[in-house]
Amino acid sequence: MTKKSRSKPMVQILERLCRFEFIEVTVFPEDVILEQPPEKWPLCNVLVSFHSKGFPLDKAVEYSKLRNPLLINDLDMQYYIQDRREVYRILQEEGIDLPRYAVLNRDPDHPEECNLVECEDHVEVNGEVFHKPFVEKPVCAEDHNVYIYYPTSAGGGSQRLFRKIGSRSSVYSPESSVRKTGSYIYEEFMPTDGTDVKVYTVGPDYAHAEARKSPALDGKVERDSEGKEVRYPVMLTAIEKLVARKVCLAFKQTVCGFDLLRANGHSFVCDVNGFSFVKNSMKYYDDCAKVLGNLLMRELAPQLHLPWSVPLESEDIPIVPTTSGTMMELRCVIAIVRHGDRTPKQKMKMEVRHPLFFELFEKYGGYKSGKLKLKKPKQLQEVLDIARLLLVELGQHTDCEIEEKKSKLLQLKTVLEMESSLTDSQYGHFSGINRKVQLTYLRTGKPQASSGEEDCHKEGPSLLLVLKWGGELTPAGRVQAEELGRAFRCMYPGGQGDYAGFPGCGLLRLHSTYRHDLKIYASDEGRVQMTAAAFAKGLLALEGELTPILVQMVKSANMNGLLDSDCLSDSQNRIKTRLHEILQQDQDFGPEHYQKLAPTHSPSLVNSMNLVQNPVKTCDEVYNLIQNLNSQIRQRLETPTAQNLQLYHSESLELMLQRWSKLERDFRMKSGRYDISKIPDIYDCIKYDCQHNASLGLDRTQDLFRLSRALADIVIPQEYGICREEKLDIAQTYCVPLMKKIQLDLQRTHEDEAVNKLHPLYSRGVMSPGRHVRTRLYFTSESHVHSLLNMFRYGGLLDEEQDAQWKQAMEYLSAVPELNYMTQIVIMLYEDNNKEPTSEERFHVELHFSPGVRGCESESAPQGFGFRPASSENKDKRPDQGSLEDLSQDQAQQPLPVSEPISIQRRSPMVRNRKTGSMEVLSESAQSQTKPGPLRLFSSGSRQSPEFKTNPGLGFEGCSMVPSIFPLETLHNSLSLKQVDEFLHRVCKTTDPDRTNPALMESPAQARASSEACLQQFLHNFGSVPSSGPSSPVHGNPASGLSQ
Repeated sequence: MTKKSRSKPMVQILERLCRFEFIEVTVFPEDVILEQPPEKWPLCNVLVSFHSKGFPLDKAVEYSKLRNPLLINDLDMQYYIQDRREVYRILQEEGIDLPRYAVLNRDPDHPEECNLVECEDHVEVNGEVFHKPFVEKPVCAEDHNVYIYYPTSAGGGSQRLFRKIGSRSSVYSPESSVRKTGSYIYEEFMPTDGTDVKVYTVGPDYAHAEARKSPALDGKVERDSEGKEVRYPVMLTAIEKLVARKVCLAFKQTVCGFDLLRANGHSFVCDVNGFSFVKNSMKYYDDCAKVLGNLLMRELAPQLHLPWSVPLESEDIPIVPTTSGTMMELRCVIAIVRHGDRTPKQKMKMEVRHPLFFELFEKYGGYKSGKLKLKKPKQLQEVLDIARLLLVELGQHTDCEIEEKKSKLLQLKTVLEMESSLTDSQYGHFSGINRKVQLTYLRTGKPQASSGEEDCHKEGPSLLLVLKWGGELTPAGRVQAEELGRAFRCMYPGGQGDYAGFPGCGLLRLHSTYRHDLKIYASDEGRVQMTAAAFAKGLLALEGELTPILVQMVKSANMNGLLDSDCLSDSQNRIKTRLHEILQQDQDFGPEHYQKLAPTHSPSLVNSMNLVQNPVKTCDEVYNLIQNLNSQIRQRLETPTAQNLQLYHSESLELMLQRWSKLERDFRMKSGRYDISKIPDIYDCIKYDCQHNASLGLDRTQDLFRLSRALADIVIPQEYGICREEKLDIAQTYCVPLMKKIQLDLQRTHEDEAVNKLHPLYSRGVMSPGRHVRTRLYFTSESHVHSLLNMFRYGGLLDEEQDAQWKQAMEYLSAVPELNYMTQIVIMLYEDNNKEPTSEERFHVELHFSPGVRGCESESAPQGFGFRPASSENKDKRPDQGSLEDLSQDQAQQPLPVSEPISIQRRSPMVRNRKTGSMEVLSESAQSQTKPGPLRLFSSGSRQSPEFKTNPGLGFEGCSMVPSIFPLETLHNSLSLKQVDEFLHRVCKTTDPDRTNPALMESPAQARASSEACLQQFLHNFGSVPSSGPSSPVHGNPASGLSQ
């Protein structure tokens, strides 16, 4: 049709074809095509014809049979391309990888008669089960209304894709049910990290590929200054080129476009579009006309002996020179981040023996491992039904043999009913990802009764039921994560500019031009996954709901214990028992107690012990304060306005009283002694209320906060080891898989086939298409952050006596009392291309740390020495802290300056540089810019969440301020990659669960020999390394099973 034949790509290609001496181009008028019979159409030797809306394909087929021209694209196959069922059948017959799928054919007259079974989190189509997320595509290829359905664990709902309208290509919908009319293909969702690849063939030997942001990510279409969708040419692998050849030949379409999904190290074809051109590439237009011209001349005039010339795609990445001196190129950023602010976690334990619980345990395979987790709403509903039934039996038969305690059953019923009755936006919602029931098989029953149970021990097997609820990421937590993601862009070249308002700057341009190899991992806890999704939203300037971002960008990393650990080690259980014994002694702390509890002489721990003095008397005071708090809440409940009062995150006074009353019951046991394991829960609750519900004006909450924090500062860090050997032993239990993965991330800076390589020949306006920055983000819980930091502190990375900077860093870490929400450990790898590949100085590693969100009392954390401080001897010659390349101007690449070993300076005066839509980022004043000092990221104040809305009729939702995050502090800025690699190799060497002595680890000399051998092997395999490419050693994969 005219719209297609007169489009810019078609005109550009036809003009180039006319330059061939023996080729004349005729465009059939639209009125002739629509109104005249095929026998009256113009004559031709070669026909370029393709189906589009309104085009009479039947007449084109008739014309082809009548005139028998050479067909660039086969016409009969275009009927098949209009039916997705036929497309998938042909792909499957050709052995081309495509997502697992099933076809649901419905009779239009009887749509209900189909082989579809829909459940909450999966559908069954013709006996084939598809768990959410899955894709639902209409069988008609002209219907672009493709839906993606998300699991309840990610928030549920669906993303609805459609043909682009303005700047939108999809919208999020809360609807989770599949469509009930029409025929569809259901297929497995492919996690592509938010990127699609469009491939365009011109004959079987030529293929051009472009990457774009997936329309399912946030639905916003990124457009350039001309209004075209932003796409960047990428390199195809050898296997993908073979796939392109197969698609071109199988569908008999010389000019053919198809969609490629790169997921889990493989490439899958998910759609074939038929005749399709690249929209805006002069180089492609030249290549396409050249290939087509050669093809038809050789077919129709072979006697002319025209040379066969196909434009070949060069696989070589151009080398971009860098300046000399200490200028280095950022190669890799690794960050380990704790989740954001959450609601208080709550837990209830009870021993159960009723057959119904054992039947449930067997139904879901609990006997295989002796443990069972129930998280799905259907499973929790079954537990609720059992609790209701047992309570009815208890009420009817006072002498029945049901052994479950009525009070515990009532609590179980109340919690599950509370959660199931609330909406998705409320506290503790039943349909979300913040509650679970755990059942553990006890062969001989529970060995010791807890405070709420009788002391008698019953014989025979039982199940330990643990109900956990709460712990949901709050709106403040989402804002913290999103703002940190925005500010995190400053870690990358060019990020110090107005990044929030200019998407072509720094990291955003690096990512949008597919030179950013980003992967985000999160543990399977809901608050951790949503933190990761919110961070990604801020980091990449995405819009809309978190659910599509979570499903596409965040990888669950619960395999191999990478970021999850369900059970305590024997060492931790022994340490908890020892802590319990020490803190039950009704006497002031003496020298022997300081030696037992603080053998590392940590200032933060010693300060807390000084404040506590007598642990039992402090616990008495804490208990009395909890009783007083509960009394105040009960008095508030008696007021007429109590029923209409809602606290932060839609919590009511009744719910607040429930959690504090439970802590009051559980903290003091029947024996009069205190359950020390409840101290973290008490601190958790009072920290939450002081932060979010301070407007209630309850008396003495600050006293309770101060004392519970002092006790928590003793208990929480020591649960991960008291002495150095215990800290290392427990740290290895938790984070050896993660440290192996970090080691692999640092080693594998040389891009592999899975990376979207930017094509240098087709990339207009990108001065360094070959450079990739590798980013790996790991979101986890407090246990992994404590363990990883202990490994760096006590694992022997550096000798404090020999390294002044490391000694200062250890003093700073020892003074940090708490690893709060959004705590970060950041590792940055740089490459100096002016050094020899074998030189230790070739690669440079920096280690940074932030204790996370500021607490209710800002003096709770010590001052560090700034982020990437400059050395005094280098400050006069050090250039501006700006960009690896001025990405807003597309100038030549300028490497990032890396500072020498630290020489401590006083902080330079700071001024606030306010950015619209982003966290306040502190920048140096004009005076301080001439004398480089420590760079500070993030603000020192608080800001109110944009999601918070003051509602005077309901209460205090709008009164909660979002606390700011402590800036990153540099722990060390002159480590070599060899040092770090040897350290990681050494601490990961011993993974035997029976090991307790760090002396069993490989010696530094052995690690050095192993590292050098690997480096030599790498150089043997790859030769000298180009300055634009990464060149660290490549080892085997110690964390197998993960997409890198």
